[in-house]
Amino acid sequence: MKTTSEPTARLLRIHGLVQGVGYRNALQAQATRLRLAGWVRNRSDGTVEALVAGPADVVETLIEWSRQGPPAARVSHVDAISADAPTHKDFIRETTL
Repeated sequence: MKTTSEPTARLLRIHGLVQGVGYRNALQAQATRLRLAGWVRNRSDGTVEALVAGPADVVETLIEWSRQGPPAARVSHVDAISADAPTHKDFIRETTL
């Protein structure tokens, strides 16, 4: 995948029916396929949180995907704010916060 956009990082908070439906695994798979860095985890309030970093256009592609997620998910909305990039280069799944 060739891209020319500047690197960026976004912290996402995904709301809706997003836990217990394979959302974290699916987001991790998408981010890995897109060669992004970051992490994803469930939060105790029922949301999913993810830090994604990479070329801006590729990060935006993942944000667009996150608005729907896997087939069983029912996303109501996604908050995306600027963030510092992670120190690692892979995309990992963290434990629940």
